[in-house]
Amino acid sequence: MQKLFYIDYPQEAYEGQAHRYRCAFCQEETTKINGRLEGHLPSCEYRVQQEKAEAVASKVGVAYAASSSSTA
Repeated sequence: MQKLFYIDYPQEAYEGQAHRYRCAFCQEETTKINGRLEGHLPSCEYRVQQEKAEAVASKVGVAYAASSSSTA
């Protein structure tokens, strides 16, 4: 199941700016990311991990749905 917002990625502050943050992996600013996975760069380690996890979850969900319907 896809998340509504992706806000659990590691962040780091811009030096000398108290309220400005960016992704620790791809360096995209949090205001550009705006809680969306697509806001991270395609090569971002966090984005790649999340996309892989969603792909596995969807395969498991499909397999579970198929096994549930065949046993009913």
